[in-house]
Amino acid sequence: MVEYECKECSREFSNKEALEMHNRSKHFEKVKEPVDLKKYKKWGIFLVIALLIFGAAYGYSWWQNQPGKYDDFAQCLTDNGVKMYGAYWCPHCLDQKKEFGNSWQYVDYIECSLPNNGGQTQVCDDAGIEGYPTWELGDGTQLSGVQTFETLAEKSGCVLS
Repeated sequence: MVEYECKECSREFSNKEALEMHNRSKHFEKVKEPVDLKKYKKWGIFLVIALLIFGAAYGYSWWQNQPGKYDDFAQCLTDNGVKMYGAYWCPHCLDQKKEFGNSWQYVDYIECSLPNNGGQTQVCDDAGIEGYPTWELGDGTQLSGVQTFETLAEKSGCVLS
């Protein structure tokens, strides 16, 4: 007497246990292993951090390549022979650089400090630089300290726009 039939192959069985054994041995489904979310969580955190770093680097690069407000003025200073002598450790030099923003790249800047504050470069000694920042105009005149854009414009002949 047939009471059970396999839905896959239509084979007949007299009891439920025999059908279940048949299905397990002939028509078994692969049991999926549970996913270890801890492994993916670590990679997810790593990926988020990597994307944040990449995004910040891209944003900074994009920002650095944007035209500065004083590009023409800074380029005019350089074209007219104006130079700024300074030192990497000098807070007033940093203030002056910040005023130019992205336009600083067009200023003719001479670094005077040797590594580890080990003295002054020969170029700066030859130019008679005694303090930082020192602006030197095209005619050799020197201006000590942080200078306003108005002073630099007046002394250099450059138009501040």
